[in-house]
Amino acid sequence: MNKPTATGKKVIAVNKRARFEYHIEERLEAGIALEGWEVKALRAGRVQFGDSYILLKDNEAFLFGCLINPLTTASTHITPDPTRTRRLLLHRREINRLTGLVDRKGQTVVPTSMYFTKGRVKVEIGIATGKKQHDKRKVQKDRDWERQKARIMKRG
Repeated sequence: MNKPTATGKKVIAVNKRARFEYHIEERLEAGIALEGWEVKALRAGRVQFGDSYILLKDNEAFLFGCLINPLTTASTHITPDPTRTRRLLLHRREINRLTGLVDRKGQTVVPTSMYFTKGRVKVEIGIATGKKQHDKRKVQKDRDWERQKARIMKRG
């Protein structure tokens, strides 16, 4: 787990795959309903966030596919489910707006990062459109060129 940033966030996980697969146009912060053992596991950094996605259903938002591995010291009277569906905590108007964007404009909602702020776990969600294959290649080519340019400048 990283140290707190200047904004007071402690980043738990970042979904790099979402940045590669989508053009993220807008970001929102959402709370997440967790159990006690999940928060302890998140503090230990035991989360896999890459294959997760958000589903909007019945005026609620849910996080699917987020794997939180329980600690071995978790309570013995519960049976933890690492891949359970977790409810995202958003205002009604935010959910309605997201539903409208997904239904009418063909955009999608993807989780981009998970972090602690003021002792609470938050999920940053992005309103995104999918990238085409040539866009992905262009981004990778630009990144490689920037890396090469930095090497050339360093050598002199």
